[in-house]
This record gives sequence, structure tokens and C-alpha cells, in this order.
Amino acid sequence: MNAAARPAGAFGEPGPARRPGLRVGPRTAAAAACLVLGIGLVGGAATGSWLTGDSGNGASATGFSAAGTLWHSVPVDQLFPPTVQGTGAGPGGADRTWTRIAVAPDTGCAGALDPLLRKALAPVGCRRLLRATYTDATQSYVTTVGLLFTKGDAAAMSALAARFRDEHLERRTDLMPRPYAAKGTAAAGFGDQQRATWTVGVLTDAPVVAFAVSGWADGRVVDSPQPAADATRSGATSAPAQAGLGNEAQGLADRIERRLRQTVHSATERPS
Repeated sequence: MNAAARPAGAFGEPGPARRPGLRVGPRTAAAAACLVLGIGLVGGAATGSWLTGDSGNGASATGFSAAGTLWHSVPVDQLFPPTVQGTGAGPGGADRTWTRIAVAPDTGCAGALDPLLRKALAPVGCRRLLRATYTDATQSYVTTVGLLFTKGDAAAMSALAARFRDEHLERRTDLMPRPYAAKGTAAAGFGDQQRATWTVGVLTDAPVVAFAVSGWADGRVVDSPQPAADATRSGATSAPAQAGLGNEAQGLADRIERRLRQTVHSATERPS
């Protein structure tokens, strides 16, 4: 789809996302300290069912088909809003607010995913990849969230989801998604070596693979990244867990996935 045909604010406009009048406050030592205190499970049990496609209600063929077309028909602000509220998403049930600082152009998967992750996802193909990067209210952390729209049908997505689940592929550090960094933003130094924690989920009620990857905004190298599922467990003592980075990745992914689902529902309920 060419740029002229895209709806206003749709994907295809790379670089930092700017919102007049929105200003993220400076990082303070006190605020940063509050963020790293406590360890807890991310709020919202919907994350697990959304990531695995195990919603209980199933998805109609119409909904599955509609989801596959969203990458070229929905404005960027609808899938990746400028501000995302994460009530109860932080450690110990603390609230979170994420601000979008960069939107990647819609693209294919070459160069945007590690080779082994591309290989693992090859059975369903890559139709389009949408990504945006957010920061928390103190600009201490950065998180890239992505929606990979596949070419797979419902059977292929179910088979891939089963493989990820049975082989625990979502926990392998060599299958981490890559972040999206943009110059002039808090994520400018957010590269592969800065990835601290991540989540990857294969949906079965939509041809979509959803993911998020988080790291520190100061560009520090992370020697031992940890899956968000482990970093959000009570008693986890790794640096990403203590900082709440698992909650950043899991919580933001949860809310972006909910928006995707709401968008699909709206599209299928629209009068003909």
C-alpha cells in the first residue's frame, strides 16, 4: 500500500513520534528508586490468554481474516497510542504510564529480527512488521513493542504456538526480538546488547506474533537478559527483575494486544 493511500497517521512515517504539548518529566533519583523497589506479578491475567490465543471463546474466521489486514488499514495511534496507561502493571501492582517516543516504518522482517527468530517464525511467514518504542514516566526504561503480521492460516498459527509452548522457545535468549531505536530519543542507545527482558507470543485467533523487549534508557549493556515470565516472578533477583523491566515488557505487550483485539472486534462488528 503506498503512502498516499494510507490513512492519516498510519504506518510508514519513521522516526521519533512527536506529540505537541506532551513532555516526559526528567528522571529523578527518587522516582527511579521507587521503580526498582518490590517484585510482583504483572497485573491482568489476560496477558497469558492473549499471548497464546487461549481466550476460551475462540475466534471466528471473519475475525481472523480481519486481523490480518489491520497493518495497512488502521492509523498508528489506534494500535500504538501516544500514551498507554498501565494500571497495576508495575511491580507489586504499581501503576505505569508509557509514552511513545518512536514509531518504526512498516516493513518486512529482514534486519528487524535476529536470524534464528526469523527461522523459527518461517513456517507462518512475515507479511508486515509494525513496531513502536515507549519509555516510562521517568525515562528510566525503554520498551519496543511489535506486532508481526504473518501469512499463516489458523492451523499454521496453532502449530507454531504449540511449538513455542512445547519447546519453550519464548525463553531462549537467541530468539529475542530486536529493539527499535530512534536518534534524538531516550531509546537512541537501545541496541541488541541493551536488551534486558522480553516476551514473545504466537496468537492463534489472529495471524499475529506479538512481542516486547525492554532495557535501560542509559544504554547499559546487559550480560544476562531474562524472559519477562521469569523476571516477573515473586522472588526473582536478577537485575532486570529487581528493576521491574519484566513488568515493563509484559505490561506494555498486554495492553497493546488488548488494543489489537478491540480493533478486530470493532472491525467485525461494523455494519456492512
